Amino acid sequence: MNVLVTGGAGYIGSHAARQLHTDGHGVVVFDNLFRGHRAAVPDDVPFVLADILDTDVVEQTLRKYAIDCVMHFAALTYVGESVEQPLAYHHNNAVGAVSLLRAMERADVKRIVFSSTCATYGEPATMPITEDTPQMPINPYGWSKLYVERVLLDHAASHDAFTFAALRYFNVAGCATDGSIGEDHDPETHVIPLLLLTAMGKREHFTIFGDDYGTPDGTCIRDYVHVEDLIDAHVLVMNSLQPGDQRQYNVGTGQGVSVKQVIDAAKRITGVDLPVQPGARRSGDPPQLYANADKIKHELGWVARYTDIALTIETAWRWFKDHPDGYRGR
Repeated sequence: MNVLVTGGAGYIGSHAARQLHTDGHGVVVFDNLFRGHRAAVPDDVPFVLADILDTDVVEQTLRKYAIDCVMHFAALTYVGESVEQPLAYHHNNAVGAVSLLRAMERADVKRIVFSSTCATYGEPATMPITEDTPQMPINPYGWSKLYVERVLLDHAASHDAFTFAALRYFNVAGCATDGSIGEDHDPETHVIPLLLLTAMGKREHFTIFGDDYGTPDGTCIRDYVHVEDLIDAHVLVMNSLQPGDQRQYNVGTGQGVSVKQVIDAAKRITGVDLPVQPGARRSGDPPQLYANADKIKHELGWVARYTDIALTIETAWRWFKDHPDGYRGR
């Protein structure tokens, strides 16, 4: 299958492009390199430097490479930043997705796997979160992704053969187990990379953003799904889609891990007594989010292999130790 990976130079997209390429699919990466890295894309994978907001270029790419399916990862993804810059998030994420779908319609490409998020659920009343949990986002990032899910449903209603799946991720973590590619964000806001950068002496301390939540240890609880498990789910979904399918799946481990528990695991893996300081809560952060991923398990047989946060951190630590300057050192 020929697959266009939008945002394929980013953290998750690069892992997807690499796995699809390894599996023998024809892969094309489409990325504007705003926060992606050209070095994360295999040298023998075609790369298009462009923005999904450029509908004409997307259409030309789809036609040129006879694309059968789009894996859509291109998006802004920082919750806090979305609160500060809501227009940027709605424009890039929502309008960008509409541009992509217009190009797909023109080029007669009818299959897409969309990178959605658990942020569409907001602050659910009960845990774990199922696909039927009401979607009530509490930040612009979540709203921008939910809007795309709505657009996909509306588009599918008017195009009988159009096929999509929206995968609602929980916290994606870890790096390629062989250490070949990893996580390199600027700015970095994710818990595990921040802890590892602190262990490497690149940050003075790690800040806990809120230790007074109504959770057992006062810190936020999240479901950390390993990036390679997540990509396995994408490939399974892509291969299983039938014309007219409209699917939504949670992708997570089903286990909640607190920030303090992640800190303790990082200390064990790195052997460093990390300096930690309390900080104020971040706007738009729910106290806890973790998945019920039974639907994708029952329908496709997908289960997370990495359910121990320490093992996930270990794969990330391997990348960070070997690439202290991220992709800039390659």
